[in-house]
Amino acid sequence: MSALEKPVIKKMTVAEFMEWYETQEGKWELHDGIPVRRHDPIKGHSERIEHIEAKLEAVLAMRLAIDKAGKQCHALTDGVTVPISDSISYIPDALVYCGDKHDGKSLTVPNPVIIVEVLSPSTAWKDVSSKLADYFTLDSVKHYLIIDPVLNSIMHHYREGEEIRAEAVKTGSLVLDPPGISLDLDALFS
Repeated sequence: MSALEKPVIKKMTVAEFMEWYETQEGKWELHDGIPVRRHDPIKGHSERIEHIEAKLEAVLAMRLAIDKAGKQCHALTDGVTVPISDSISYIPDALVYCGDKHDGKSLTVPNPVIIVEVLSPSTAWKDVSSKLADYFTLDSVKHYLIIDPVLNSIMHHYREGEEIRAEAVKTGSLVLDPPGISLDLDALFS
């Protein structure tokens, strides 16, 4: 191969990616058929403590809200894949799905109701652009929360009929209906 030739990269489907992913170390997403490693400590993309704490607080706040509302929903922190299309899958920082619990061995949650991403310098642009558009291609997604751990604020994107709307919130409660839960933002940002 000459110095000017680029290697040919075989794009994967989500099904091929998930089979491949089970044998890999670390966390990977599929972007347009190409595996992309998340939080690669070798390249300096490890997570900051504020990012980890924000994910944990989001999951704890959602679990508390689910329990308080008595909903049959489940909050998870990052690790599971959300398939978007045949060539795209993401690992959100947190999510909520409702109904029966998924198989504990599953690597995917195809039907999230709430998706959460925590802003970080390395992923902020993708979180507010392509991921925003891609997540709402899933009919199950009703809310997309982008948490800014520096400003202690949430950009809440939500489905209202056929439209996607947005609001910035910092204090009080954030009602997420469906599934019918209320997040206490003061506890989230404590």
